[in-house]
Amino acid sequence: QVQLVESGGGLVQPGGSLRLSCVASGFTFSRYFMTWHRQAPGKERDVVASIGLSSEIVHYEDSVKGRFTISRDNAKNTVYLQMNSLKSEDTAVYYCMTHLGGSEYWGQGTQVTVSS
Repeated sequence: QVQLVESGGGLVQPGGSLRLSCVASGFTFSRYFMTWHRQAPGKERDVVASIGLSSEIVHYEDSVKGRFTISRDNAKNTVYLQMNSLKSEDTAVYYCMTHLGGSEYWGQGTQVTVSS
């Protein structure tokens, strides 16, 4: 079955960095677009970044441009989100997601807290 497992979240001070990972299984990872989303308390879940099959297409939400970098390693079935210059407003649960056969598949999420 399709599984997405995120890791790498934690508590970091403003200005710090974290690298999130999402390991995929149960489908041919290299054939699917992958996205990172986040959901802050009391807010909707929003897309943060997305990446094409061979990293040829990359998009970022405006507030993270220049600070976050999405990448993927198809040999490891893993998508990454490198987050630099973190701000308090980046505090959220971060999820990876993909679309397969008309359905969305989500990981369980990883908490990122930016606080001094």
